[in-house]
Amino acid sequence: MTIHPATTHTPATPSYHQLPIIDLSAADRGPQARALLHAQLHSAAHDVGFFQLTGHGVTQAETDALLTAMRAFFALPEADRLALDNVNSPHFRGYTRTGDERTGGSRDWRDQLDIGAERPARVPGPGEPPYWWLQGPNQWPAALPALRTAALAWIDRLSAVAQRLLRELLTAIGAPAGFYDPVFGAHAHPHLKLVRYPGSADDGTGQGVGAHKDYGFLTLLLQDTVGGLQVQREDGRFHDVPPIEGAFVVNLGELLEVATDGYLLATNHRVVSPPGATERFSVPFFYNPRLDARIEPLPFPHASKAPGITADPANPLHAEYGYNELKGKLRAHPLVAERHHAGLLTPA
Repeated sequence: MTIHPATTHTPATPSYHQLPIIDLSAADRGPQARALLHAQLHSAAHDVGFFQLTGHGVTQAETDALLTAMRAFFALPEADRLALDNVNSPHFRGYTRTGDERTGGSRDWRDQLDIGAERPARVPGPGEPPYWWLQGPNQWPAALPALRTAALAWIDRLSAVAQRLLRELLTAIGAPAGFYDPVFGAHAHPHLKLVRYPGSADDGTGQGVGAHKDYGFLTLLLQDTVGGLQVQREDGRFHDVPPIEGAFVVNLGELLEVATDGYLLATNHRVVSPPGATERFSVPFFYNPRLDARIEPLPFPHASKAPGITADPANPLHAEYGYNELKGKLRAHPLVAERHHAGLLTPA
């Protein structure tokens, strides 16, 4: 799929017309280019929490394979998609029909397929953390075997991009590049969504997905030409993120904000539904650590300038990553929670 810039609303100031654009391949072009990359990464992650990433090495052929399979999935008969209903999965995997997911207590007007690392189910034993429910098999459409191949290949490919990006980002702020390597590895918990926004809701509400922050380390988003993603900037307003051909929109998750005591930003963002019956497709990939990872504070020379993390009593953050994801899943997917985890409470 070719991605072209979309028309945007008039920004508040010229600086809001576009997020920072960062070329990851500059890391391979010698010390001067890498130093400039680090300066750009430092500024983008500290000041904005969002940027556009080019030079990532993901080819158009790899992208087309995923997008072709995704569009074929959403073109399947509804019965075939509902056969993968995530209500049938205690691991929150599978298909969510339009309106069944919640953000901020309100329904999101989109349908989607949630995919993670392909692993056997792990049912928590006595005394084990309940977040192990999040590990388990995906649900795949029997009529579309190419989807499984493309989606799992995308998870592997973007995990490698995100790992490299995270190491460059940590270097950019003067931290040890591999400080968080041990919390990823073979047991990391990546998450991929294949998302379709079918247009505006019949009741006129514009929430494609409500304002939120992601709760992992990094998110890499592939968006189409329609637009609708908005990022909250320092003026408090939400500003459009125009698509750029071949770029991923990257945002920092809450774990990096917590790890740096607020020096790096996890930024609110949302999606406004496209007008009328216009469809919008997007593919967010979430680079998350092991479920049982405890996120230690990052040692870096700017720590004394950290302002502290954003305090939100409605969104407590836990030391073990799995509790944060479980909390989010229980809120976002109430039908799954009611069927499989009615008595499940996360720590206070």
